Amino acid sequence: MPKQLKFDEDARAALLRGVNIMAAAVKATLGPKGRNVVIDKKFGSPTITKDGVAVAKEIELKDPYENMGAQMLK
Repeated sequence: MPKQLKFDEDARAALLRGVNIMAAAVKATLGPKGRNVVIDKKFGSPTITKDGVAVAKEIELKDPYENMGAQMLK
């Protein structure tokens, strides 16, 4: 498979979408009124957690550039 290259605004926008997706998922767990998040895994039963780190570790996005943006926040 050939490598995909993106430049300038197109690349920054894709990275920012990934960052925003990760931030929205983790933001829900923060603070004393943080909400529970359900993590569906390919194997086993779903996990319910309020731990933002566990949520961040489980996020993997389909678009490679969005995924890079999300992984930078870890």
